[in-house]
Amino acid sequence: MLDLQFIADNFDAVVTNCRNRGVTVDLSQFAALRERRNQLISEADRTRHEQKDVSGQIPKADAAAKPALIERGRQLRERVAELEEEQKSVEADLRAVVMTIPNMTHPEAPVGPDESHSKIVRTWGEVPKFDFPPLDHVALCDKHDLWDLEAGGRVAGHGFYFLKNEAALLELALVQYAVQIVRRRGFTLHITPDLARREILEGTGYQPRGNETQIYSVADTDLCLVATAEITLGGTLQDQILDVGKLPLRLAGISHCFRTEAGAHGKATRGIYRVHQFTKVEMFGFTAPDLAASGAMHDEIVAAEEEIFQGLELPYRVVDICSGDLGGPAYRKFDLEAWMPGRNEWGEVTSASNCTDFQARRLGIRCKSPDKKGTQFVHTLNGTAVAVTRALIAILENNQQKDGSIVIPKVLRPWVGQEKIG
Repeated sequence: MLDLQFIADNFDAVVTNCRNRGVTVDLSQFAALRERRNQLISEADRTRHEQKDVSGQIPKADAAAKPALIERGRQLRERVAELEEEQKSVEADLRAVVMTIPNMTHPEAPVGPDESHSKIVRTWGEVPKFDFPPLDHVALCDKHDLWDLEAGGRVAGHGFYFLKNEAALLELALVQYAVQIVRRRGFTLHITPDLARREILEGTGYQPRGNETQIYSVADTDLCLVATAEITLGGTLQDQILDVGKLPLRLAGISHCFRTEAGAHGKATRGIYRVHQFTKVEMFGFTAPDLAASGAMHDEIVAAEEEIFQGLELPYRVVDICSGDLGGPAYRKFDLEAWMPGRNEWGEVTSASNCTDFQARRLGIRCKSPDKKGTQFVHTLNGTAVAVTRALIAILENNQQKDGSIVIPKVLRPWVGQEKIG
């Protein structure tokens, strides 16, 4: 959420930013609602002052004057209550408008409506050249009995699955491997709840309700299944005031992730590239409220992601995501895309976002420092250490051999207990 004063002072820039992000926001009522809010606050303050003055006169007034003063005091109390009630209504309307406004965009982020306008920053590794027709992960999993999609469908419906045999071991190995790296980089490990209250989802920028939601809601409660541990890790410090000297804070979370994937279609839904449930290790950071601090943390998170995929020896590229594909909370986002031979294209495997104070303002997470008055909203960042299903696809497809076997990355062998599948 953007600051009200910032929106007022930079109205044209906010409108342009919404346009660049492809977000339709009706800002026509913003100025009128903000002006009415200010009027109500001023009038309520004046009325309270008058009420206090009248109350002070009553004990000193003679018997003839007291009834009029008491009546006036009653009228002023009622007026204050009316003003406060209207102020609440106006602030709710104003907040509803502000909640639809996305974060501002980093000036160096590419501007464009869709992913075709994103910029490739760098590429690592060599795309494999096979001297045989490579199989996609669907055929490989069928060949080596690594999953059971039919059982997943019977138990939970389309988009759910069972991992079996070496695939199950690979999931556990990927989690352990990623955890080792993020812990070495100073991230405190958590196993997070798979549920969160609606206000926590809204605070991190997710839409728990509505036609566009990707969230599963639990009936007759305010709980939702989380789409990522970003939600739960961000919510850990809701309404807290932190000591700026103890920042940055680095958190990592292991969780299941649940997404409805409404509107998903085509080859993205084949196999386990886009599914309704998967396991993920997530990084999250809280930094001091300045762009230098959060920018440094952003670089640190991307470096951790690159270390993980370099260790897996998977070719990838780093992509600077364009304005139209950023999502509401992100100020800037970098994705890692791994080469997926079965798709014959790059596929997203991680995301790292600097959300500046957008989420913290919604969640009420502030910090204080000895050299500044009051408090400021911290900056928050998030990034994928490993999303198991996407990483699994890249591992299986890139490491397949002519004899039909699949080489297991060296860094995962201690947990899997073998060098090859098949």
